[in-house]
Amino acid sequence: MSNSSAPVATPTLARRLISMVYETLLGFAVLFLPFLALELALQGSHSKTAEHLRQALFFLVLGTYFIHQWSREGQTLAMRTWRIKVVLAKGGPLSLQAATVRYLLSWMWVLPALLLAYALDLHKWQALGAVGVGVLVWAATALLDRDRQFLHDKLTGTRLVQLPKPPKKSKTAAAA
Repeated sequence: MSNSSAPVATPTLARRLISMVYETLLGFAVLFLPFLALELALQGSHSKTAEHLRQALFFLVLGTYFIHQWSREGQTLAMRTWRIKVVLAKGGPLSLQAATVRYLLSWMWVLPALLLAYALDLHKWQALGAVGVGVLVWAATALLDRDRQFLHDKLTGTRLVQLPKPPKKSKTAAAA
């Protein structure tokens, strides 16, 4: 991120939500091998301890992935695809601490809905619907912000920025 005084574009809400859908698909890929190893070790057990181990693995593997990517380059693969980058509010790269706090606060996308689903004893499609509504409500926090940033970014002191399209390669340069 340069220190120029040029205004920084904020990605549209639709662009960020589409990037999140792609991020979800990539998350399954990131989780596949750790979960395969866990399932082999647990031999498919569905005890309470096994379920808690799955939840902890989910949280830790995704945390490692996001914290590493955000503090390393400010982008995950999905963010890179959609030319979105997370930076500090003043424009600098995220520290490991800022990336960790952002990851923890990003759980607010789903945690309130998960707790509500648990409290109301919702199952399957009802619980999924509650999570979907929770995601939409959290996404709406960007509409309440002057800079159109999500609440967890405001609380963390980070922001999402839209990167410009890369310059097109000329045909003569591509042929060389």
